[in-house]
Amino acid sequence: MAKIRTGRLTATLDDDVVVFLIGMRFNRPWKVWRWWDVFVSMPKMLRELRTVPELGLLHAQSGFLSGHPLVICYFRSPEHLYRFAKDPDLAHLEPWRRFNRRVRDSGDVGIWHETYRVSPDRAETIYGNMPPWLLGAAVGAEPASHRGNSAEKRAGLTDSDETAVPVY
Repeated sequence: MAKIRTGRLTATLDDDVVVFLIGMRFNRPWKVWRWWDVFVSMPKMLRELRTVPELGLLHAQSGFLSGHPLVICYFRSPEHLYRFAKDPDLAHLEPWRRFNRRVRDSGDVGIWHETYRVSPDRAETIYGNMPPWLLGAAVGAEPASHRGNSAEKRAGLTDSDETAVPVY
């Protein structure tokens, strides 16, 4: 289990990062033979991304959203993400092609992704008594007071901490 860091922390975001959310939806869960290949392909991709730092993955966390698998990934740049997606020698492209040949228009399984570029002057994070988590696990975390005690200041919306919600 990850060590809890006490106090209020914020992500140490000094450069842009890419947040990549990807998941699948079991539209017809009883048709296991239709979605199983998609489901078991993701761990292999994540292993490759985690073991080859040059691919640009900073951190990934998996879980379920409304009963469906979800992976949140943080990449150094969009170029790293798209290079991984398109390289025929890496773990993504062939499962993606297989999915499109076998399942794409069947409606049996849904897949989705969203990609966001996050810059230091447009992001706000807070972690209270948490282990390294999400963006903070990807780029590191520091005491929240280093970037501001208010969400507005950490998000770059103001130069003042006057709007901070009291924490006592």
